[in-house]
Amino acid sequence: MMKEKPCGEKWFCPNWMALALNEAHKAYDMNEVPVGAVLVKDNELIATAHNQMHQSQNPLNHAESLVIEKGLEILGQNHLRGCLLYVTLEPCCMCAGAIELAGIETVYFGAYDLKMGQIDNNHRVLSHSKINVYGGFFEKECAQLLVDFFKMKR
Repeated sequence: MMKEKPCGEKWFCPNWMALALNEAHKAYDMNEVPVGAVLVKDNELIATAHNQMHQSQNPLNHAESLVIEKGLEILGQNHLRGCLLYVTLEPCCMCAGAIELAGIETVYFGAYDLKMGQIDNNHRVLSHSKINVYGGFFEKECAQLLVDFFKMKR
């Protein structure tokens, strides 16, 4: 029987993805597309964020870009080397570019986005970068929240 790797700075930690999913629920409650993100460094929480595009009337305010901005401010740096990003939906092209420019080390995402996702789908923006990317974590929960949101909108 294999033992699970402990939550650590280089391994997936379900607690961080659960926190990202909690952020996605906050977005849902605010009538925003339910996506949440968590930034971690050395197994310590740096920042959390969720989509705020409608509330802020700014289409750039995706969970990933907001958590990157917060992380840079909190760490007082112009890069996020050594940081891990947990996000509930496969990042879009804009967010994938921001992740690469910020120097995030590893991305763990939940649901795959066949239409806008740019990590495993479409143009695979990060396929030539040194960023470690892993998808499908809490996939059912993350996807169901999105399905429920868009059903409500119709």
